[in-house]
Amino acid sequence: MTADTQPEVAQRGVAQHGVARPGAPDVPWLTDEQQEHWRALMALLMTLPPALDAQIRRDGGLNTFEYHVLAALSEARARTLVLSDLAELARGSLSRLSHAVTRLERAGWVERRSCTEGGGRRTEARLTPAGLEKLEQVAPGHVREVRRLVVDVLAPEQLAALADAARAVRAGPLAGAGEGCRAVDC
Repeated sequence: MTADTQPEVAQRGVAQHGVARPGAPDVPWLTDEQQEHWRALMALLMTLPPALDAQIRRDGGLNTFEYHVLAALSEARARTLVLSDLAELARGSLSRLSHAVTRLERAGWVERRSCTEGGGRRTEARLTPAGLEKLEQVAPGHVREVRRLVVDVLAPEQLAALADAARAVRAGPLAGAGEGCRAVDC
């Protein structure tokens, strides 16, 4: 982009998106193609999570985060994880996890207990037999919905490219976001 085209791009940004600000000519505005790709990604991010959440709520009475907590516990050794590790696997803050585990405990699907393993005092969560049964009840519908909305819509190469792109974005500036995320609900 040349200096001559920057004001034009900035004006286009104001006209199309209302985001250009006077006095910010050094902003690296997106090209039309980049803007198209960005909007497609945002449309996916704004529609896919709520669609998956709706299915899990309808079929299992859980939200997506709670489902991922149960799934992470089901894959853990002895179906037990320290809460800080579980928060990382479920991609949520300790506060959000604590609230979810409380709801899951009330339902009888998870038990919380103290753990002194490793020299410190920590809390761990354990998936109960009833929790495993709940997960086994909900998982088939979730897998069908994941297939319907994503896997079966894409060619295998597209799915692999999407996964590669997601990993690249996650490994970039967001790589440390899991740590910062713990201070707030995310």
